[in-house]
Amino acid sequence: MARKGLSMRKVREVLRLHFGAGLSARQIAASCNLGRSTVGEYLQRAQEAGLSWPLPESMDDTRLEAALFKRPICSDTRPLPDMNYLHTEMRRKGVTLQRLWCEYKESYADGYQYTQFCEYYRRSQEKLDISLRKEHRAGERMFVDWAGPAVSLVDRNTGEVTFASIFVAVLGASSLTYVEAFLSKALANWILAHIHAFEYFGGVPEIVVEDNLKTGVTKPCRYEPEINPIYQDMASYYGTAIIPGRVKKPRDNAKAEVGVLLVERWILAALRNRTFFGVEELNTAILELLERLNNKKFKKLPYSRRELFDAVERPALKPLPSERYPFVQWKTAKVNIDYHIEVDRHFYSVPYQLVNEQVDIRLGTHLVEVLFKNNRVASHVRSYLPGRATTCPEHRPKSHREYLEWTPSRIIAWAEKTGPNTAKLVEAIMAGKPHPEQGYRACLGIIRLGDKYTPERLEAACKRSLTIKAHSYKSVKSILKTGLEQAPLASKTLTPGLTHENIRGPEYYH
Repeated sequence: MARKGLSMRKVREVLRLHFGAGLSARQIAASCNLGRSTVGEYLQRAQEAGLSWPLPESMDDTRLEAALFKRPICSDTRPLPDMNYLHTEMRRKGVTLQRLWCEYKESYADGYQYTQFCEYYRRSQEKLDISLRKEHRAGERMFVDWAGPAVSLVDRNTGEVTFASIFVAVLGASSLTYVEAFLSKALANWILAHIHAFEYFGGVPEIVVEDNLKTGVTKPCRYEPEINPIYQDMASYYGTAIIPGRVKKPRDNAKAEVGVLLVERWILAALRNRTFFGVEELNTAILELLERLNNKKFKKLPYSRRELFDAVERPALKPLPSERYPFVQWKTAKVNIDYHIEVDRHFYSVPYQLVNEQVDIRLGTHLVEVLFKNNRVASHVRSYLPGRATTCPEHRPKSHREYLEWTPSRIIAWAEKTGPNTAKLVEAIMAGKPHPEQGYRACLGIIRLGDKYTPERLEAACKRSLTIKAHSYKSVKSILKTGLEQAPLASKTLTPGLTHENIRGPEYYH
């Protein structure tokens, strides 16, 4: 028998060099990197088989091996395993070649042993399309990406041309594909595309593999990529995991790349000469061609993507949640000294202990949630009123709760005891603040200044603050600290007009 790993191509070269070129066994051994004894054995076998050079055209490698090593052609009558069945079953969770071989031997006791069984399976895999060679377990992975070429859309009224981006999702085990066009690659569309893909497949895979796109990964890294928080939140809602492909490792997302290639050939190429006036019209055409693609038989397998999906992958997907993911936005903010954060010009309270801390904000349509170190610390009904505040009493420190016993009218009444200018100033401060908490604190600060300075000085400082329109606690404090409340205000002096024979006075225009 031919030595393991030795191709019949080298055997042919030995015969050619001996019979055709007339080289000696030593020269042939040096040329073919074989031992002299091996070369002599092959030449002896060729002589016994009556072979010379050139070999007959009908003698392929199988016949040549049979002639040299006395192996009858097709003498093995043992049944071969059903390779299509093996390829399908190997996509099921927990199924191994060892298990399939055991089942094969139960049906055919005199069948191939495990090593030969695996070798036949490996050879059959090499004949498959590249997208089917790597075995992905059913329900395990979904590969996503944007297709390269965009599709043009024409405005019916203006003729303006815009371009739609094409989202592609491919399931690992069955290669069932989902395609949809969007007006942009914005995060909202990226999230919506995933949701539509899950709904099209009727379930959720364990893992979503994406190609380090900026939409989904805020900071690419080989070892610890940083996932966009909204993307991560969507994945958590559906119970799946986001795993970005490694940087500069296209094979990690090869399934999506092959899917994109098929979409470009079977869908986008078919639509290249059509004119579309809107993304809805484009998606209708895409869906029709998509169904053809998914129902088309594989080139080297007797079933389609849809048939393989129904048989193997659909049962393995996780069920969809009862309601679609509510799209939210994530923001970060620093807690102000008044223990409020600002979101779209509205103020929401958080526990006062978080002053000056950085917090995460989960912003939904109807709800605002504040998280600190991934723990929810506050929750408010979302308000769209700018300049207003939503405050929970329990978020205030005890001293502030006592301050809140003061009302605007009470603060003004207290200020009037000092003087009318003090009253006008605190009223102006409260009117000029975005929410009452800030106005109260400034006014109460002025109250404390009354403990340090005389009412006359405080009244004079408030008058000066009103005159220069500096309506703040800091301004009053600075005036008192420097003693400016007693200094006269600088009056504006008018520069006398110039006189010249070419300059006209106001009386000229009467």
